Amino acid sequence: MFAVLRLFCIVLLGLSIAACGSQPVNAPVGTRGAPTATKAAPVTRQPVRSTRGHYTVRRGDTLYSIAWQHGLAYRELASLNGIRPPYTIYVGQRLRVGPSAPKAAAGRPAAAQSIPASKPVASPSPTRPTPPVQAAEQPLPATVSKWVWPAQGKLLRGFRSDSPGKKGVDIGGRRGQPVMAAAGGKVVYTGSGLVGYGRLIIIKHNDSLLSAYGHNSKLLVKEGERVEAGQVIAKMGSSGTVGTRLYFEIRKDGKPVNPLRYLPKG
Repeated sequence: MFAVLRLFCIVLLGLSIAACGSQPVNAPVGTRGAPTATKAAPVTRQPVRSTRGHYTVRRGDTLYSIAWQHGLAYRELASLNGIRPPYTIYVGQRLRVGPSAPKAAAGRPAAAQSIPASKPVASPSPTRPTPPVQAAEQPLPATVSKWVWPAQGKLLRGFRSDSPGKKGVDIGGRRGQPVMAAAGGKVVYTGSGLVGYGRLIIIKHNDSLLSAYGHNSKLLVKEGERVEAGQVIAKMGSSGTVGTRLYFEIRKDGKPVNPLRYLPKG
């Protein structure tokens, strides 16, 4: 009887060991040897930067407004880019505006650095349209014989050659009062594309002198129009500034000069 009981215990112990050995083992999720999925690293987008020393022409720009914006004489800007009269530029054209731009290759004209002058303004196209025939234009006088005040009002701010910003004068007045051309010439820019000037007019008086009229509420002349000294060209306003005023500036060969040297006293 004892022998039978002993044999039964041995058999029962063996069955318990076998049962323990058959318990499943928790394995890591995935298949052995297969690549483990990883989260893709985020893509860092670098900001687009403009090329130093160059400017891309936008709709509404003229050679004169770009030169004004970068402190250049318009003839200097034209020379840098091989542009000849009547100084036509095109939307998307890349202009050199500073000395930091790379020099042209030896024997290669500077004009090759800019987009060909055949590119149309309204919608740039790879085709080469026939350039328009330019009508003969009466040249501007070499000297300005008459200057008048561009507006009636109090001189709010005089000319300061050491000013870090705009170098002109502010003339106070009432909204809507007439703004006049300070001398005869040709309108070479109208618009609000120059930051800080509001609605602006630039007049070319001769090869050296330009005048600018800023912060207007309404512009009454168009680019290419001839004006006479004292002709109403705009209405005074406060566009691009605080308070109604006219900003008036004169530049000679691209550099600001004191307007009071040209305007009549009193």
